[in-house]
Amino acid sequence: MNITTILGIAMGAAFVMITMLLAGSPMLFVNAPSVMITVGGTLSAIVTSYTMKEVMNIINVMKKTLSISEESAQEIISLLVKFAERARREGILALEKQMEEVTDVFLKNGIQLAVDGTEPELLKDIMETELFYLEERHKKGHSQIEAFATLAPAWGMIGTLIGLILMLANLSDPDALGPGMAVALITTFYGSIMANLIFTPLQTKLKEQTKEELLMRQLMIQGILSIQSGDNPRIVEQKLNSFIAPGDRVMKEE
Repeated sequence: MNITTILGIAMGAAFVMITMLLAGSPMLFVNAPSVMITVGGTLSAIVTSYTMKEVMNIINVMKKTLSISEESAQEIISLLVKFAERARREGILALEKQMEEVTDVFLKNGIQLAVDGTEPELLKDIMETELFYLEERHKKGHSQIEAFATLAPAWGMIGTLIGLILMLANLSDPDALGPGMAVALITTFYGSIMANLIFTPLQTKLKEQTKEELLMRQLMIQGILSIQSGDNPRIVEQKLNSFIAPGDRVMKEE
């Protein structure tokens, strides 16, 4: 589990709560109509924007921010170098016996294509096509979280307008000014908290995870093509090390 997601949100919520306590009572920032218009309005807009299947998929997209890659780049490189050594010694067909060692479906499919004798250009085209549509699916998830980040402050502003209308309609009644002002200000507060504490950071994390996953997939493609062409295992290792940071390469060598 990627604990930084939960830790970051918890830290932000704690700082906001401490500020409320120092400034006065936290109950001053609790307003049911404001919650209803901000949260309810945002959810209603999301439901309007997407199909029910896509709405349900948003939960899975958010879960991805809590996950971490099961295998590091160094582990993938070590596995591919091991396969390169065996393929060079016994032939590429020998890799079929080691397929159970591969847990990543993308990598397993690529190695299977190589074992089956697929032409390098066709193999590369097949894997890059899969990579392209993987990126497109991830972009869809990013856009869903971005919609939350955009809509929450917008509905906060709608709540502000409702509060101002209530104030202007009851200027003759001093008792109605307070509740109207509370709705006007707190809805904007809620919308900003939702966008800047939760959804915008989640979107940023998802984008970084996608970049990392795409890099890992490109590393796998290069490794499979190198194995298929019969490159020396040391050459394979040097090629794949170029995908990772120098500091990680030093740690691997050590």
